[in-house]
Amino acid sequence: MLNDIYNKRIIELAGNIPRLGRLAAPDASATAHSKLCGSTVKVDLTMDGPVVTDFAHDVKACALGQASSSIMASHVVGSTAEELRALRESVRKMLKENGAPPSGKWADIALLEPVRDYKARHASTLLTFDAVVDAIGQIEAKAKTPA
Repeated sequence: MLNDIYNKRIIELAGNIPRLGRLAAPDASATAHSKLCGSTVKVDLTMDGPVVTDFAHDVKACALGQASSSIMASHVVGSTAEELRALRESVRKMLKENGAPPSGKWADIALLEPVRDYKARHASTLLTFDAVVDAIGQIEAKAKTPA
């Protein structure tokens, strides 16, 4: 039932999103948009080597997109590019292939597990993960380009 996915904790996360706004001088910015529901997440990222050092985002999404963005913002700084790529894949598998939710500092993502039964909600839930991985790819591509 939809009540399972819009539980009290999801609503709390959606209503208390950390790191809202934009960074003054990000290393990269990326936008992810769901055509299905119209949700959009824009992220700004700075990195030192493979480690995220700062993050901000502009979230115009449903409660699920807001909740996943809230979880991302709470734990992204200090995370590595490899960890964040694995996280996106783990969340994708959790939603689309009945995979296990992430653990450790990302354990709150398990709150989004009931979304797997609502395919129309997958895209908005994945927006923040897609945008972060896109921004990481941009930063890595710039680092490889000769000056």
